[in-house]
Amino acid sequence: MTRAQTRYLGYAVLLVLGLLAPLVVYPVFLMNALCFALFACAFNLLLGYTGLLSFGHAAFFGTAAYVTGYSAKVLGLSTGLAILAGTAGALVLGIIFGGLSIRRQGIYFAMITLALSQLIFFFYLQASFTGGEDGLQAIPRGRLLWVINLENDRTLYYVVFAIFLFGFLLIHRTIHSPFGQVMKAIRENEPRAISLGYDVNKYKMVAFVLSAALAGLAGATNAIVFTFVTLTDVDWHTSGDVVLMTLLGGMGSIFGPVVGAFSIVTLESKLSDKVGSLVSVIIGAIFVICVLLFRRGIVGEVQGLYRRVVGSQP
Repeated sequence: MTRAQTRYLGYAVLLVLGLLAPLVVYPVFLMNALCFALFACAFNLLLGYTGLLSFGHAAFFGTAAYVTGYSAKVLGLSTGLAILAGTAGALVLGIIFGGLSIRRQGIYFAMITLALSQLIFFFYLQASFTGGEDGLQAIPRGRLLWVINLENDRTLYYVVFAIFLFGFLLIHRTIHSPFGQVMKAIRENEPRAISLGYDVNKYKMVAFVLSAALAGLAGATNAIVFTFVTLTDVDWHTSGDVVLMTLLGGMGSIFGPVVGAFSIVTLESKLSDKVGSLVSVIIGAIFVICVLLFRRGIVGEVQGLYRRVVGSQP
C-alpha cells in the first residue's frame, strides 16, 4: 500500500469513527476534543510546517470565543453568523500580531507572541463586556440556518464535526499545495528559500493569519458548545496546552495534533476527578517521557514503525 493510499485510508477511518462516535461516547466530551483538535491542527500549521513557535495562540482562541458569545447573547446574531464573527475577530487579531512579530525569529518571535497574548488577557480581564473573572455566561446555542436545533447535544456534535472536517481539510489542502511546499522550505532552510527569490515574510504572514483564523474557528465553536467563555480561554496555560498536544501527537504530521488533543482531553477528563490538581503534574510527566523516548510524537513513532515493518518485508 502506497503512502497516499495509507493516508486516504486514515481519512476514511477518521470519518467513520466521527460519524459513529456519539452513539457510544458522551457528545459534549467529543465536541470538546474536536474543538481542541482543530485548535492543535491550526497551531501545527504554524509550528510543524512553517517552523514558527507561538506562545500566544490562546489569544485567537479566546478572542473568537468572546466575540462569538457577545454576538450571540447581546447582539442577537444567529449562531452561524456569531461563529463567523468570532473567526473574523481572530483573523483581524492575527493580522495585528503577525505584523508586529513576523520579522523576528526563534525565541524572540515566541516571546513577542506571548507578550501580546498577555496584553489581550489583561484587556479581557478589565473589559466590561467579557464579565471579567466571572466570564460570559448563558450564551445561547440557538439554531443553525434557522432550522437545525443546536440545543440537542447529538445534533450539535455533527455540526461541530463538520466544522472540524472543514478546518482539517483546509489545512490538508494548504500543506499539499505549492504554498505549503514553500512553507516547508522556509522551515527547513529559510536562507535558501530567500536565495530562491521567495518573499519569506509574506509567506510567514499568510501562514500566521490562516493559523490564527482556524484557531479562532475552534474557539468560536467551543463557546457555542459550552455556552460560556472564561479567562481560561485566553490564558497562557491554554497556549501551553496546544503546544503540548501538538508535540505529544507528532509535530509536522497531519494526524498528530488530532491524536495529541484527544489524548490530553481524555487524560484530563479521566484524571481530574481522581487526582484533582495533580492532573497537570501527571500530564507533564507523560510529556517528558514522550519527549525523551518518542521524539517524533505518537503518530511519528507509529509511522516510523510502519515504514520499518513494511520495508523489512521481502
